[in-house]
Formats: sequence, C-alpha cells, structure tokens
Amino acid sequence: MRRPDRAHSSGVVRCAIYTRKSSEDGLEQEFNSLDAQREACEAYIASQRHAGWVALPDMYDDGGLSGGTMDRPALPRLLADAVAKKVQIIVVYKVDRLTRLLADFAKIVDVFDAHGRPSSPSPSSSTPRIPWGVPPNMLLSFAQFEREIAGERIRDKIAASKAKAM
Repeated sequence: MRRPDRAHSSGVVRCAIYTRKSSEDGLEQEFNSLDAQREACEAYIASQRHAGWVALPDMYDDGGLSGGTMDRPALPRLLADAVAKKVQIIVVYKVDRLTRLLADFAKIVDVFDAHGRPSSPSPSSSTPRIPWGVPPNMLLSFAQFEREIAGERIRDKIAASKAKAM
C-alpha cells in the first residue's frame, strides 16, 4: 500500500474532511449532522497525529445534496485541491458520505490514481486507505441499493396519495 506524500521535510500530512447530508432537515440547528461528521473525522485525524496527520481548516461540506450525483459544490473543489496537492488525504465519516454510486466512487479513485494521490480514510473503516478493495465496493453497492429502494418507496407513496386524491 502506498504511503501518503509528506509535505516537504516537515512530515505533515494534510487531511481534508468531506461531509455531506442528503436533506436540509436539521441543518439550521446549532450542531447538525455535518458538525457531527466533522467532529468524528477530526478525532480520527487526531488519532493519527503520530503519523503527521493534520486537519486542514478548509470546509468541504455539501449539506442538502444527494450522494447520488457528483454535482455538488464542495466535491469538485475538494478533488481539485487534491489534484493541486493541497490535500493529501480525504477523510469521510462513512464512505457513502462521499458517494452512493459505485461508478462515481470509481471516478473519484481514478482522479487520485491519475495524479498519484494517496487514499481516503474513514474513521469507521477497518481498512483506511483507497483502494480498499472489496469492502468499500460492497458498502457502496448496499448504499446504492438503499438509495434505489428509498426512491421506490417515495414513488409508491406519491402514487398512493394521488390515488386517494391527497
């Protein structure tokens, strides 16, 4: 497994935290889901301090946006910063916060591979670096399946409501 690039001779590994929540519900709260994800990721980065990991102050948050698309403002900005070598590691609370589609996950990995970038740890993952291999692919497959099932439930509820003239 490839070791992260070190920032010159300082031994600092620049870590970006990416957070996402699909709906806007609760985002107006003083402490919301994005804050909770960020705290967990900061704690994970702190646990890796011995390896030189430092959380960058930049915020890469996509609140109220689906993981079923890559059309989110913070994600391309984060990927551009990684390509520009401002970010060495992306930390996410769970892999489905980054994306819920296996094809999009592959695109993100391709960006890192094309630019020789290291991987994306997750504080809840027992295998913290991409390419993780089978486990993230399985997790993303289930995340994608769950997204499709949720869509079907919503469509069924709308159809039932229309049938009852609601």
